[in-house]
Amino acid sequence: MKSIRRWLLGWLIAGLAVSALTAGYAIFHTARDEAGELFDYELRTVAESLPANIRSAGTALQSKPDFESLSEDRLFIEVWGQAGGSVYKSLGGLDLPRFPAGLRTIERDEYRWRVYGVQQGERFIQIAQPISVREDLALRLALRTLAPLALFIPTIIVIVLFVVGRGLAPLTDISRALTKRSFDSLEPLRLAAGTPIEIEPLVHALNDLLHRLDVASKTQRTFVADAAHELRSPLAALKLQLQSAERDGSLVGNKETFDRIEGRLNRLIHLVRQLLTLAREEAQTGSRLQSVSLRRLCERVVADISLLAEAKQIDLGLECRPATQSDDIFEADVEPAGIEILLNNLIDNAIRYTPKGGTVDVIPKREGEAISLAVSDSGPGIPDEERERVFDRFYRSAGTKEQGSGLGLAIVLKIAQHHHATLQIQNNSHRAGLHVILSGLGGTKGS
Repeated sequence: MKSIRRWLLGWLIAGLAVSALTAGYAIFHTARDEAGELFDYELRTVAESLPANIRSAGTALQSKPDFESLSEDRLFIEVWGQAGGSVYKSLGGLDLPRFPAGLRTIERDEYRWRVYGVQQGERFIQIAQPISVREDLALRLALRTLAPLALFIPTIIVIVLFVVGRGLAPLTDISRALTKRSFDSLEPLRLAAGTPIEIEPLVHALNDLLHRLDVASKTQRTFVADAAHELRSPLAALKLQLQSAERDGSLVGNKETFDRIEGRLNRLIHLVRQLLTLAREEAQTGSRLQSVSLRRLCERVVADISLLAEAKQIDLGLECRPATQSDDIFEADVEPAGIEILLNNLIDNAIRYTPKGGTVDVIPKREGEAISLAVSDSGPGIPDEERERVFDRFYRSAGTKEQGSGLGLAIVLKIAQHHHATLQIQNNSHRAGLHVILSGLGGTKGS
């Protein structure tokens, strides 16, 4: 995926590098041209300043030129007399032909030379200088000019990094604000003071999308709630009429047929109730937290559902960890109605799938400031490949014979998300069955 930050930094730094190299190249050539003019002037000046009585006699000539050890100017001077013979050489072991008067560039003995010749009365003076002298000077001048620029480049890079980071900061802020939001929060984003005008169209587009999603979500929730509410009353009335007809004998049929009809009605009524519960949970925009004793809440739920467990000969119990009669250590800030629905659904599922004579345990547990609720059963458990899908709406494991709506665990997950708690589901390690844990409930008092 393409990164705007990397793209900007890459092009800006690459452009800076190309500009610096171009500037260095231009500075070097400018310095070389200026050095050439300066040395050409030096050649003329030296030629005009030679004494008239200069002769080869008494001059210490080197047997071989060594341009690496010469002085900075590295000049070779040769003077011809009236008869055309050489009367003076500044260096021995070096022979350059006599060229016509004027400036020129030649190649001789693996060196490129700049040669200046001038006729002064009866003598001809020729001064030569290696081109490398000029290039060395031009390079030194260029390096001296570029040295401050080389020191300034890291500063420019730091400034570019800072400016790009600051320029993209509003996008980072928007991303962070969206990341921190609750999954069901569809409120519009608020523009911070100083937000660049280039970012405003993006924020407005996001807000428009959030608004349309909010409208669609509310419409869906309203439809589900209205449909469930409208279905609940006629289904309850139909059940009452069926029971009344069975009692007075006005409806002819065997008991097995009545039981099947009543079972299907009960399933429909349960589905409608679950739909209403799910619609209410999705409609909540904020949790109404209260400090309650989870121990007492669990006792009430276990007592309410104990008849269902007894009908199936299941041992339903409450096990507090640590075992204590004090309610204070299990006090937590929760939404009581939501936690009660959560426990009802978990226990109802456990009883449905636990065989006759099995056990279902409700386990409130406190560790430090954190309180968790667990429901453990001795049923068949859930295969690993289906463990993530059981929270999907209307999902039912393949081959299950139990009647249900497929919404119980979806409602449990929604309630857990409203409490910002973690819901874990795993098979028991020491026995058959399932272990569902709601963790991350904050306690109100220390243990």
